[in-house]
Amino acid sequence: MRIAILDLGTNTFNLLIAEIGDNKKLNIIHSSKQPVKLGKGGIQKKIITDAAIKRGFKAIENHLKVTKEYNVEKTYAFATSAIRDARNSMVFIKNVKEKYNIYVHIIPGEREAEMIYKGVRQSMQVGPDPVLILDIGGGSNEFIIANDNKIFWKQSFNLGMARMLEMFNPQDPISKEEVHKIESFFNQSLEPLFEAVQIYEPLFLIGAAGSFETFSALLSHLYPEKYSNTGIPSHEINIDDFRELHRTLLSSTIEERKKMPGMEPVRVEMIVLASIFVNFTLKKCKLHKIYQSDYSLKEGVIAELLDL
Repeated sequence: MRIAILDLGTNTFNLLIAEIGDNKKLNIIHSSKQPVKLGKGGIQKKIITDAAIKRGFKAIENHLKVTKEYNVEKTYAFATSAIRDARNSMVFIKNVKEKYNIYVHIIPGEREAEMIYKGVRQSMQVGPDPVLILDIGGGSNEFIIANDNKIFWKQSFNLGMARMLEMFNPQDPISKEEVHKIESFFNQSLEPLFEAVQIYEPLFLIGAAGSFETFSALLSHLYPEKYSNTGIPSHEINIDDFRELHRTLLSSTIEERKKMPGMEPVRVEMIVLASIFVNFTLKKCKLHKIYQSDYSLKEGVIAELLDL
């Protein structure tokens, strides 16, 4: 049996197709994404604009063409922050049901964090000691402190990069004063995280999908001998390499980032804020090692369906 997972995120709509066999193994046969920017122009007002809805419908149509090509028998759709918080979310979901006969499940932030953990666990051995998992989204960021066997603490923060972009609207390139202002805002907003880190003392950071995939892609072009594609869905990001990339991103303009090999177009505007967020998290939580996992929410949904 072939199933599809549609992850309707704030920046991108993601598609994952998996083959479900008797062995209950996570067998992914297709993964792709469509840029949507569903939160653009409305995320701070808690609405999905008409233009964003049109982009969302187009992305769903493109994904459904792929599901037909792969003879998918069942499609599950999940919506996260932008749809979760929008006042007109039910209109969007009703239209998706009427146009495409797909019911969209809106999942709470805490549930999203749990799914992310289950996805990451399919990509790598987390280990017996606590680690900090981070998924950076457009609308929200999910933090999870966990080991291979259990979640110790989890929380979703409405600090996604689309929200931060509309809130701070930084100069091009961003100024030092703006970086300081943004970091001060993160410092005030993430107090529950800092308290949890003091209690559980995670050993390192695991970045799930999204912005971390873009960091890895950029680094693979800067240091191809270190970051060659091995087909393994997780790998270590050297922290000194990340810091060098962070400094490069801070001094870059939008036009310069557009030309960077490995830069995903949908992240051109937001990647600097994502880099600030990760760099701040590493410093504040005193973490000195980063791993990047290709797997996140959608892989976690399939893992849960298979009871892995």
